[in-house]
Amino acid sequence: MSEKTIDPTEFDEDEQPPISFTDEAASAAQDAFFAEKFDVPSMGLRVGLRGGGCAGFQYVLDFTEPTPNDFVIELGKVKVYIDPVSAMHLEGTTIDYVTSLMGMGFKFINPNATKTCGCGSSFG
Repeated sequence: MSEKTIDPTEFDEDEQPPISFTDEAASAAQDAFFAEKFDVPSMGLRVGLRGGGCAGFQYVLDFTEPTPNDFVIELGKVKVYIDPVSAMHLEGTTIDYVTSLMGMGFKFINPNATKTCGCGSSFG
């Protein structure tokens, strides 16, 4: 299995990992991951895209094993997997975790999005 491990400390000053997590999002992702108690050591958090949603692409967060050519980011003790196509569309995206009157959840702040839907779960 070919994994590209992304360590933010290995980047030049002008290079960044494809995505970043706020402290709140990192904490929420790790809490959710460890609550599942996976028996598979390679299990991690998949961040990606799929076609669909109101605006063209829909964000994906799921627990899964890596696939060939995934980028791998260490988020504490949790590995985050991003396929190369999703990484291209998500480059520069910050994932936040918000709590509001409408509920709580992960919010993608994507500088590549030219349009978004009202619920914030898809973009074009």
